[in-house]
Amino acid sequence: MTKQPVVQLENISKVIGNKTIIDQLSFELYPGEVVGFLGPNGAGKTTTIRMIVGLMAPTSGKILIEGIDIDQEFEKAIRHVGAIVENPELYKYMSGYNNLVHYARMVDGVTDERIEEVIELVGLQNRIEQKVKTYSLGMRQRLGLAQALLHKPRLLILDEPTNGLDPAGIREFRDYLRYVADQEGVCVLVSSHLLSEIELMCDRTLIIQSGKLIGEKQIQVKQEKSQGQKIVRFEVSPVDKAVSLLSSTYQAVSDGFEVEMGREAVAALVQKLVAENIQIYAIETRVKSLEDEFLEITGGKSVD
Repeated sequence: MTKQPVVQLENISKVIGNKTIIDQLSFELYPGEVVGFLGPNGAGKTTTIRMIVGLMAPTSGKILIEGIDIDQEFEKAIRHVGAIVENPELYKYMSGYNNLVHYARMVDGVTDERIEEVIELVGLQNRIEQKVKTYSLGMRQRLGLAQALLHKPRLLILDEPTNGLDPAGIREFRDYLRYVADQEGVCVLVSSHLLSEIELMCDRTLIIQSGKLIGEKQIQVKQEKSQGQKIVRFEVSPVDKAVSLLSSTYQAVSDGFEVEMGREAVAALVQKLVAENIQIYAIETRVKSLEDEFLEITGGKSVD
């Protein structure tokens, strides 16, 4: 990428007692991208986020936000950060607009024009004068997003932002988040249990395990994926004879096997099976999902 990174983690480690929680972790985040942050239970994801926002100091290494070392100039660096942790804290007896005015008073330089700008950005123009207690959970999430964007942060950190939302609310929040990243040039770091949502929402993912970065995946659009490698399921008989013809690794399934291959390889394998008088009952293809890749990389452990 030619853009300058918004966030740089350089060999960050965190040791508590005799236990290394984060081990020489390094990565960069860039303007306008949405990055999924994933890891099994106890991987160190929350510890990493706490260090980025200054709630915990690293044992060694350096964290730069917009080129500013948070250890050396914390207040200057943290001005570039906004965050939503699960459900945002809002004053329900106040209107959405008054909530934003209240938070704007806590930060220098937030004008009335900026308040109106973020209201439009998250699509709350028609309900902003109503009390927050009348808002749906999805609307409260959008107001929380507006609140986090008031001071024009360069980095937005979201921890389980779609918790409790119904499918329509999740899609709505996802669309606004993508719009914010594109229009404001904000770098978004988002953690979530919902791998399917991460796949739809993000440009790439970072996967950590035992405090180390073990995987980094670019997420391509489905059309691009469909032209590449697929997971192909064959239902055949006899299965043993069929798998003896395979030149790549496979996964045994009921009445057959799954194998990852390209379009031309599928045709070639079908020809082999027919030539060996193997009965083919079904062939089903699917693109490898983020969930598949996550489970492969982490050995099947659960998401934090």
